[in-house]
Amino acid sequence: MSQDDSRITAGGAIFTKLKALGVDYVFANSGTDFPPIVEGLVEAAQKNIELPTPIVIPHEHAAMGMAMGYYEISGRCQAVMLHTNVGLSNGATGAINAACEHVPVLMMSGRTPVTEETRFGARTVPIGWGQEMRDQTALVREASKWDYELKFPEQISGVLDRAYAIANSTPKGPVYLSLPRETLCEEIPRAGTSDPSSMQPAGIGILEKDIRAAASALATAKRPLVIAQRGAGDERSYALFGQWAEEWGIPVCSWWATHLAIDTDHPCHVGESPSPWLEEADVVLVLDCLAPWWPDKHKLPDDAFVINMGPDPLFSRFPIRNFRSNLSIAGESSDTIPALVAAMAAIGGDEEMIAARRARVAEKSQANRDRLASEAEASTAKGITKQWVSACLGEELKGMKSTVYSELGVKLGTLERKGHNAWFQEPHSGGLGWSFPAALGGQLADRDRVMVATMGDGSYIFSNPTACHQIAEALGLPVLIIVLNNREWGAVRQSVVGTYPNGYAAQANEVPLTSLDPTPDFVRVAEASRAWARKVDRPEDVPGAIAAALEVISDRKQHALLEISILKD
Repeated sequence: MSQDDSRITAGGAIFTKLKALGVDYVFANSGTDFPPIVEGLVEAAQKNIELPTPIVIPHEHAAMGMAMGYYEISGRCQAVMLHTNVGLSNGATGAINAACEHVPVLMMSGRTPVTEETRFGARTVPIGWGQEMRDQTALVREASKWDYELKFPEQISGVLDRAYAIANSTPKGPVYLSLPRETLCEEIPRAGTSDPSSMQPAGIGILEKDIRAAASALATAKRPLVIAQRGAGDERSYALFGQWAEEWGIPVCSWWATHLAIDTDHPCHVGESPSPWLEEADVVLVLDCLAPWWPDKHKLPDDAFVINMGPDPLFSRFPIRNFRSNLSIAGESSDTIPALVAAMAAIGGDEEMIAARRARVAEKSQANRDRLASEAEASTAKGITKQWVSACLGEELKGMKSTVYSELGVKLGTLERKGHNAWFQEPHSGGLGWSFPAALGGQLADRDRVMVATMGDGSYIFSNPTACHQIAEALGLPVLIIVLNNREWGAVRQSVVGTYPNGYAAQANEVPLTSLDPTPDFVRVAEASRAWARKVDRPEDVPGAIAAALEVISDRKQHALLEISILKD
């Protein structure tokens, strides 16, 4: 073997190691710190060396959103490469979102050269001086489980093994690696860079005594309640959870659910609001919920027994979260749910009491669905509403394997959703512009699944739509984007009115700092990237427009956009 064949730059070795770790894609926004990486990619292509697929992403926020969406559909952690400090700052919002939702991402960004001359990789252009920071990692440190700056080229394999293992350990989350250009330009032996990981992610061993205690409390409860916010684990545990809820007649509330835990037409799904169920509950299972209820609005009985169960049941990253937890059970939902179900089956329960509760819950669940359907139909008297679009979209998606990513868009419950991974809502961290790129990442993970991103006009602007439409066209990702345009920051106005219900703003026609008039022509934005695009202004046109758009993405494999003019809430 020749000398050239036996050595590789540290930058070139990164992709080799990522492949060994099982990474499929590297979402990258390249910069002047990337020469050794790009050189390594060209070399690998010429030598037929298999690497993760590098994808050019024109904005770092989109790169982070795509990595998040890809993981949520596939369950596999991906990598993002950002351009020094300025690219890292663009990706910081995505890091905050991923951390809040326990999504593992391997974040990397270049580090501007620290040497001014002589050393290979030293500064060459003025940005080499302008982009240097005393603490670049500070941009994402609070959102990262682990961070490190590569010191020597021979660290590549070990450091990436560690980064991947930590990111995928319970509770999962993003990690960050800073890559100085001089270090990337140095060479290391090629041998070993494609070896399997030397370090495996850590799970959490579930304490049987805690599971038995939870099972005993729930099995003997007269008025149990589950509040589920972040799903029910994997496909197997999702199905098991639905069967368990029906067997025991336990109501399940989806208060601000970012993932679907139970089908919306399930007889035990009682809707979004925990009222009045929480007020009468004697045992409450809080299943992976950052904020399971609104403390000033929803009241918990003093004698209620509360179980918090999830990857990080006390949400230790967050400085203040003082929801009661009489029993805290740590573990991935895909492990804890089957364990709880088995433990309760071994105990058994009062069949007469359970049957009566099952009938009561099913009756109230159906009444809630009937109410939502009636309200959606009635809401169209003066124009198009979110409720109406939600109902129409749910109807048109029936029978399709689909996922809806909603960011201040359609409403769960009014929108019917069934099955694992059928619904994702914006992370509670509030980093806007998430749903469009997340849907692109989800589509990349599953080409056969219908992906719908629905968002408000403000969220669409935050998504860097020109960049996202370019990605959709370049990669052939036929997602459907539905923009619900009310020409304002609706969430801001609602927050003002909610805080001051009898105030001046509540009586005003125009509320300061909320208007987005004049609204851009979003149809033309999408058409600039050859998307199929339509604008809808009348309630009666909504079902046909959604059906036509779904036909376009399914048959033509072309991404599509619907701009729907809706009433202000």
